[in-house]
Amino acid sequence: MKDPKHRSSQWRALLLKSRKKVTTLFTSVKNRLTDLRHSSAKRPTQPTKAQKGAYIQALSQAPLSFKINVFLEAIKSIFLYGVSIGLICMALAVGIGAGYFAALMKNEPIPSYQVLKQQLDNTDQAAGLYFAKNNKFGTIKTDLIRTPVNINQMSPYLKDAIVATEDEDFYKHDGVVPKALFRAIISDVTGIGSQTGGSTLTQQLIKMQILTSQVTFKRKATEVLLALRVDKYFTKKEILQDYLNVATLGRNNKGQNIAGVQEAALGLFGKNAKDLSLAESAYIAGLPQSPSVYTPYDQDGTLKDPEYLQYGLERKNTVLFRMYREHRITKADYQAAKKVDLTKEFQPKADPVETTKSYGYVYNLLETQATDIMAKQLAKEANVSTAKLNKDPNLYKQYTTQATELFSTKGYQIHSTIDQDIYDAMQSIVQQQGPTFGQTYTDTVTDQETGLQQTVASPVQNGSVLLDNRTGKVISFVGGRDFSLKQTNYMLTKRSPGSTIKPLLVYGPAIDQKIIGSKTMLADFKTNFKDYAPTDYAGTIQNKFIPADQALAQSLNIPTVNLYNKLKNTTDPAQYMRKMGIHLSADEYNQLGISLGGTSDGVSVLEQASAFSTFADQGQHTDAYVIDKITDPAGNIVYQHHAKKQRVFSKATSYIMNQMLAGVLTDGTATTIYDQLYFNTNNLVGKTGTSNDNRDIWFIGSTPGITLASWMGYDSTGRNLTDNSSLINEKYWSKLANSVYQIDPSLMRLEDDREKPRTVTSSKVLKLTGQLPGTVSINGSPQNLNGATTTALYNNWTPKATSYEFGIGGSARNYATFWNHYLGYNNGYGSITYSTAGELDPTSGTNSRNRSTNSYLD
Repeated sequence: MKDPKHRSSQWRALLLKSRKKVTTLFTSVKNRLTDLRHSSAKRPTQPTKAQKGAYIQALSQAPLSFKINVFLEAIKSIFLYGVSIGLICMALAVGIGAGYFAALMKNEPIPSYQVLKQQLDNTDQAAGLYFAKNNKFGTIKTDLIRTPVNINQMSPYLKDAIVATEDEDFYKHDGVVPKALFRAIISDVTGIGSQTGGSTLTQQLIKMQILTSQVTFKRKATEVLLALRVDKYFTKKEILQDYLNVATLGRNNKGQNIAGVQEAALGLFGKNAKDLSLAESAYIAGLPQSPSVYTPYDQDGTLKDPEYLQYGLERKNTVLFRMYREHRITKADYQAAKKVDLTKEFQPKADPVETTKSYGYVYNLLETQATDIMAKQLAKEANVSTAKLNKDPNLYKQYTTQATELFSTKGYQIHSTIDQDIYDAMQSIVQQQGPTFGQTYTDTVTDQETGLQQTVASPVQNGSVLLDNRTGKVISFVGGRDFSLKQTNYMLTKRSPGSTIKPLLVYGPAIDQKIIGSKTMLADFKTNFKDYAPTDYAGTIQNKFIPADQALAQSLNIPTVNLYNKLKNTTDPAQYMRKMGIHLSADEYNQLGISLGGTSDGVSVLEQASAFSTFADQGQHTDAYVIDKITDPAGNIVYQHHAKKQRVFSKATSYIMNQMLAGVLTDGTATTIYDQLYFNTNNLVGKTGTSNDNRDIWFIGSTPGITLASWMGYDSTGRNLTDNSSLINEKYWSKLANSVYQIDPSLMRLEDDREKPRTVTSSKVLKLTGQLPGTVSINGSPQNLNGATTTALYNNWTPKATSYEFGIGGSARNYATFWNHYLGYNNGYGSITYSTAGELDPTSGTNSRNRSTNSYLD
């Protein structure tokens, strides 16, 4: 690509002609001022009072003709001074305008002939949609129908009508007329006339094919200079052909938006463009000025009422008159065509051909996200901040409408991160395994269009996502069971995260804040936090102290709530969640039930997987993304995603968490996965999650390279899955993971070792207390504690010697039970008990969100 200096010189060459005119103008003004100054110098000096009196007396006695000559000379002098000042102002305006043009365009790329030809000839205007590796799978859906034809296949009447109506000097000018430049300058400076017409056909073609519809001076400057270049490169015949093939011309008899004269001829009169009559040609030529007003059809393809049809018919007569005025038709032709009743020639209503959308979930995802990206870019170009855009729905709609127009009409390309092969494999697996997910119910719903009731299937749905840990790119996903029946993308819907939130909100921050190590003891006894009484699986209580890594692996609830209660009184756990892209309310964080997944609205599969990938990338989080880049028709990149990493946890914290999460698969709630996988699982970690009454089932697993998350559940919150649904989901997850490995094993980075950071401290602690050996006073008697030890990991700190209250949570009674059991008393320590109904679902003064989290399965 040529450097900016070279591009600047090319633009300056285009302005050279106008600058020479400015120089000539300045010289002329200078000479006139010199003449005036010399003539002024020859005049007599200031007269005396006596001389003035003599002059007045002589003037009063002079004849009338002399007085008239004096008056005219005075007027002439004033006029010359006015003209001189006007010329100076005009010269300054032209010079400033030319300089402004040059300044605006100095860094703009100069399009080549090939690029301009590609853009102007492009009639496939809808944005192309691409998988990764430049694999195109479709285009943005648009009802804009366009069929290009050669100019020789167009009626001569049509060509003459367009030129006479839209640009009568088309064959005379060089792409622009001088008034366009001055009007643009005046409009930009004064704000007056920014919407005025008068653009040439060449400029209109450039606006339709290359530029956006934004009304800015730079866009207008670009339009003018491109028009000069197009007129230099292409013949008038080529320019006219392109214009007639792309101009928007209202709707056809199927209610579809149409562009190009061939589709207009077919959709309005049922004939080809070459066969159009004079009256029909004039009608079509009148449409570009206001297609929505002059088109004869409504959105459903029916003819408009006669009073509205009249607008287009009157416009047709205006076109005929201009053709007659420009001597393109005779007076007889003009009068005969005016009398033609076109209402009898308009085509009757017809139904459009239904088209199916392939890769529906991918299509909807890319269209939504690309539109949002482009809307924000357009707003930024107009100096509108993203914050302001997000706060004002009307403003956001304005820019999304502009973005939609671009993607529908300008031939952009939207490139995604989705791997087509892996995506296809995952869709096959969800189709195969879907019937095993659970019972399919039938529901009676009301059709919003017809108002009639109909029966629809309500199966167990699934949302899954595969992420690259280091870049955040979405490699693949499952949006649902069947797009044709349910277009909701369950990767994006918000559901209760269940216990998958525990490592993110509780254990990770607690290790990072040096509150616990991997073997720190957590209390699992009956407890009540202001009438909130959590329990473990199925209302059980372990009645003992449990190491943190074991509590996480077995997804125990009471230890987690005890830890979160201490954590939130020490630091703000929300800061960790925000850095990982999860945003919940302050009220939710204040509720202890949030530690078990009890949220108001929930989180999406994409959000949860993205947050979980933080541990796999050494504590750094990278936002998930689907759009890699967006290019314009010439291939220029107008948007490129740039990954931004943010430190959430220390490297030591992430290492310790990975060790603990590995226990979920070796000794915890997901041990069945190992036997179902085809690859090396040494570096595999994961977490299960189940919300109240099996409403939501989760599994999220990570290797050093990827994170794969799967959620299952019903649309209706009143329906629950069965107790074995977690096993079903793990089997399904395993099949997804195996398919990824078979297609591209390098993505998983299975051989990457998780190197232990120097800031991870290892200590031999007592299995009994999770602390170092020491002396404890029990019932007034000192006891030297020794015995079996285990290795505990810490985030750059070491534990202290065992104290009487060595754990987190637990009452004085709980510690007394523990130490008496240590001394040999059989007091029920470690015996699992069940909560009573009242304890399982306390109602007195209990927040409903807390009540909903009492019986999480894991």
